[in-house]
Amino acid sequence: MAGDMKQELKHYYEIVKNFRLEVPEKFSFPLDVFDRWGNRLALIWTDGEEVKKFTFEELTRLSSKLAGGLKGKGIKKGDKVMLFLPSVVEWWISVLAFMRIGAVIIPATTLLTSHDLEYRFSVADIKAVITDNENAPKVEEAVNKTGKDMLLICVNERQGWENFYELLKADAFVGERFAPDDPCFIFFTSGTTGLPKMVLHTQVSYPLAHVITGKFWLNLKPGSIHWNLSDTGWAKAAWSSLFGPWNMGATVFVRERGKKFSPQIMIETLKKFEITSFCAPPTVYRMLIKEIPLKELSFPTVKHFVSAGEPLNPEVIDVWKEATGEYIYNGYGQTETINTIAMFRFIPMRKGAMGFPSPGFVIDIVDDEGRPVKPYEDGHIAIRVKPERPVGLFKEYINDEKEMAAAFKGDWYFTRDRGYKDEDGYFWFLGREDDIIISSGYRISPFEVESALIKHPAVKESAVVASPDEVRGEVVKAFIVLKGGYEPSEELKKELQEFVKQETAPYKYPRKIEFVEELPKTISGKIKRKELRLKEFGKL
Repeated sequence: MAGDMKQELKHYYEIVKNFRLEVPEKFSFPLDVFDRWGNRLALIWTDGEEVKKFTFEELTRLSSKLAGGLKGKGIKKGDKVMLFLPSVVEWWISVLAFMRIGAVIIPATTLLTSHDLEYRFSVADIKAVITDNENAPKVEEAVNKTGKDMLLICVNERQGWENFYELLKADAFVGERFAPDDPCFIFFTSGTTGLPKMVLHTQVSYPLAHVITGKFWLNLKPGSIHWNLSDTGWAKAAWSSLFGPWNMGATVFVRERGKKFSPQIMIETLKKFEITSFCAPPTVYRMLIKEIPLKELSFPTVKHFVSAGEPLNPEVIDVWKEATGEYIYNGYGQTETINTIAMFRFIPMRKGAMGFPSPGFVIDIVDDEGRPVKPYEDGHIAIRVKPERPVGLFKEYINDEKEMAAAFKGDWYFTRDRGYKDEDGYFWFLGREDDIIISSGYRISPFEVESALIKHPAVKESAVVASPDEVRGEVVKAFIVLKGGYEPSEELKKELQEFVKQETAPYKYPRKIEFVEELPKTISGKIKRKELRLKEFGKL
């Protein structure tokens, strides 16, 4: 590492050295964090017409009343409860209420089908569900098929269901404190194939540890107004719409999507409200720079942009900086973790890099045996769990010894993602371990090829996977969604291939290209590269 780089990173290393997240003997996020912010603004909600604002104090009162009502209906510590709601205020009230009781919360996206709910009801022994009229029929169908007896609560009037607002008439229950290792959340992962895994988080591994996410990556403080686009059913909502902001006393901004949510609505919302920071997946940033005139990408109050879910291509960061004057800061983590690696504002920007490990984590690139590898050598992105396990790491995959054995080896938690470090210690993402393409002995990252393709004006979106080849074993294949005004052709295929050869090492260019109307994605919006690859090899 050059001397000047060491000096520029001095502040980062001082923060890491001095940071320690103290875990109390007993803890309650509502009592020990949330309620203490008092009359500061906690939540702004809008559907584009109506605007609702709540202080921490007001949400303390409402959630305590709901907690009393839920206890009156028999919900107790350790009961598993599902939140099956869109981005409505009742979701945030419910999370706080269940936490006061010590119930184990299972967030669920409203994109789930009744079949998805059947699976969750069967494996998780759920005692209660809170939903709305639009999604209640799916719950009813799943309940009828599984024969489960559970408390059904609707935020609207619905025959045969408990009414959410009637429960708010109960005497308040402000809550109690729990052991740090007590269960708090279960997230069902959005696996690209196979059944979802149940990821268990404790009373501190998300609620307390996301102070790291909120302070260092989201860069929040009291008075900040943070808008995160994640669906309430996903772990990212807990990151950036719940614990990250509220640990810092910041305001959560919510824009209910409705049926007509669009890039233009996003732009209008960012300009109309005094939002100070914004979090969106890479697909949203790519869409905005492809579909919105750059002169419209000007936001007077937004001073911090972050992205997570998949790495953001450096060319998108370049265009965004040119249009807004601000960088987009990559963040990396999983359902199993808080934010673990990021581009922080207090380290020099290196566009396209994952960044450096978050304070509180020791992370390295290691080989199959857990030995750190040399700079630029690719390997597993792994989190050290011995001698000290980081607070912001999940407890376990419930009832899944095989997954636990694959994830925890020796001193490390293997993320099952691959990457490398450069000479200055910046981490770079290559892909999921089974997404890496091996062609004629070369290891090729799909992300690198996708980053090259998106620079071409015809490309709206792409997914790159391995495809079988008699000579090379595997070759690179690109599935490409074109922008409006472009038509698939053999000439365009050749143009894209030559373009990639100019943008990256020539051996990485896609020898096969298929134009598609859309890419297969999980319900959390991640591209199903594994599904595309299995189809290529005739296994799906």
